[in-house]
Amino acid sequence: MFNTVSAPAAGSTALRQRLLQTAAALAAGLPLYWVLGPQPLGWLAWCAPLPVLWLALRSSRRDAAWMTFLAAMLGLSSNVAYFRLLMPLPAVLAVMLVKALLWLLVVLATRRLVLRYRSGWTVLAYPVLWVAIDTLMASLLPDGNWGSLAYSQADNVAILQLAALAGVPGLLFLLCLLPSALALLLAGGRTYAPAAGATVLLLLAAWAGGTWRVQGALASSGPAPGGPLAGLVAIDDFIGPATPVARAQAIWDQYARHVEQLAGQGATLVLLPEKIAVLAPAQADAVEQRFRALARSAGVWITLGIGVQDAAGRRNLAWLFSPDGAMPIRYQKHHLAPPERDFLAGSTYAVQPVVGLAMGLAICKDMHFAPLGQAYGAAGAQAMLVPAWDFQLDAWMGARMTVVRGVENGYAVLRAAREGVLTVSDAYGRVLAERASSAMPGSTLLAPLPAHPPVATWAGWLGPLFGWLCVALGVILLCLGRRAAPAP
Repeated sequence: MFNTVSAPAAGSTALRQRLLQTAAALAAGLPLYWVLGPQPLGWLAWCAPLPVLWLALRSSRRDAAWMTFLAAMLGLSSNVAYFRLLMPLPAVLAVMLVKALLWLLVVLATRRLVLRYRSGWTVLAYPVLWVAIDTLMASLLPDGNWGSLAYSQADNVAILQLAALAGVPGLLFLLCLLPSALALLLAGGRTYAPAAGATVLLLLAAWAGGTWRVQGALASSGPAPGGPLAGLVAIDDFIGPATPVARAQAIWDQYARHVEQLAGQGATLVLLPEKIAVLAPAQADAVEQRFRALARSAGVWITLGIGVQDAAGRRNLAWLFSPDGAMPIRYQKHHLAPPERDFLAGSTYAVQPVVGLAMGLAICKDMHFAPLGQAYGAAGAQAMLVPAWDFQLDAWMGARMTVVRGVENGYAVLRAAREGVLTVSDAYGRVLAERASSAMPGSTLLAPLPAHPPVATWAGWLGPLFGWLCVALGVILLCLGRRAAPAP
């Protein structure tokens, strides 16, 4: 059991052994490549870490370290193209290095505990440490836990219901528990069979409970026949300082035509994307007056994303116009993406009755942060209106992180993203309608508005509690690891 193997000291045999180890590390990193990027394969995420863990448990500490690091770097390389859109190459390499070192920390700590104690409880080390790191990232980093492996399950609707119970921490824990149990079973033998069996039973219980919850939702909620319709619009073209006046006018005219067409098809609400333009106050006032008049003439609610720059600075805003032409809400984005870190951040929330539903306003990256989503859940939001602007490569991740916020807090989400997707999802994470955005003349989506009361969840309190409990347990495990007898 756990017969760790060291490479021979010298000669051709040592070289051959090292080449085999390198090939094994690259093979172990390949599944990670398909789950650590901005559009992960959800089914593969359940077993992708298994080869890395197994190799670590079967190798000397030194070999486990360099093989884990190599596998992690290969897996993380799936983000290079996306990261290059946001930062220079040295910063990309630095981010990848830090993430690879986190993999090294978790895997080596897990290995040390497993080899020292050789007990079934050590199956918890790997998931607890990852949930602890994920919780700290979500709380401390300006980009939160973007790309957390938990979001890979956003299209697995049955398992996703776990997010309504314990949020992303609970979902991530279960996702990491399975490869941990399998690695210990394969490397350690029958001693770990009870832990593996308990893991499988827990997974089956989560799947069965989620399926039951979703099936119950089919009978009790969803768009009512003849109920209100929502329209979503996105034109990928941005109106910037260098955009010719005629081109800018053509884009605004096209948005207006889309609003009128969707209203003519029965939409009572039309959602436009984030930051269609960044304008001086006088230009912004002209856009405001135009869309006040458009909302009044079309008889629809309109949500519009706009940037405004004045003497105080730049702000990323969402405007909500009512069918009488009034504008009851101006919402300012709280969490700023890397290209807009020089914008001023907002701090207030906004919930407004719209077509008979309590609707909250947020902008793109805001919905990547669980506390903001929880604040709207606590305020009684039944749906969220989310103008967004993605970067094409992260379109799936941006949309699905927002879907998960809806599941955690029991509300529907309408999200219109430039260079992304138009998405309508319900409080159970079911994507009811979706369409890719496009350049001029743009894309539109007409879908029934999910009309149901807020769905009760526990994630608002149990998710943070479980996450910070894992932080505390992670510290204890790391201390236990340092006190453990040196592993071979």
